[in-house]
Amino acid sequence: MLDKAFELLQTYEFGDDRKALNPIDEAIIKTHGDAAGRKELEDRMIAVVKSDATRNGKDYVCRQLKVIGTEASVPVLAEMLSDENHSHMARYALESMPNDAAGAALRAALGKLSGDLKIGVIGSLGVRRDDACVPELQKLVGDSDAAIATSAARALAAIRTPAAAKALMAAAPNEAAAAATTDAMLATAEQLLAGGDKNGALVIYTKLTKSPLNHVKLAATNGMLACAGAVK
Repeated sequence: MLDKAFELLQTYEFGDDRKALNPIDEAIIKTHGDAAGRKELEDRMIAVVKSDATRNGKDYVCRQLKVIGTEASVPVLAEMLSDENHSHMARYALESMPNDAAGAALRAALGKLSGDLKIGVIGSLGVRRDDACVPELQKLVGDSDAAIATSAARALAAIRTPAAAKALMAAAPNEAAAAATTDAMLATAEQLLAGGDKNGALVIYTKLTKSPLNHVKLAATNGMLACAGAVK
């Protein structure tokens, strides 16, 4: 039955009987804790991705690789990042993989992609809280494409590290992304404050009190008051 399920992935389309793929789902559960069994499943899934299987068949495999994928899956998923039909699902699999290779693949794609595909990768790096991409994201906050610049600012806020906070402070945002950058700075300060780094939050709030926007100055002032008890 497992062999038949893998064969069906070659022609699987949305709306087909999903139960036909249950043997694969069951095999994933059954091989929990069985490294050899999981490797065999992963190898078969990689083969599907490399084949002429349907888009829906490959999407299904990417969902499973998100669960069982290892570094062995990274190269084939990385190749999919530039494919408009598969980039989203490849990122979906890569962004939660707990290995450095997945992050490296996403970082490498930043310089090769454009438009929505690049924006997607930026978002995935934020989800991964990938500190290694911070210098590149800082540059992208000033990108001429407002959507890319905005995504980069939001990703830096999502990364939530001191390096990401410093990058937001130092970034020269695209004018169209200035509001998103300010929002990202406020979010970062709130996260630092919630995490106990009140002095780090204070640095950001202090800078934002110089904003020409009254609502930003008010938010920053309130943030400074929240920090005040721990500042020495």
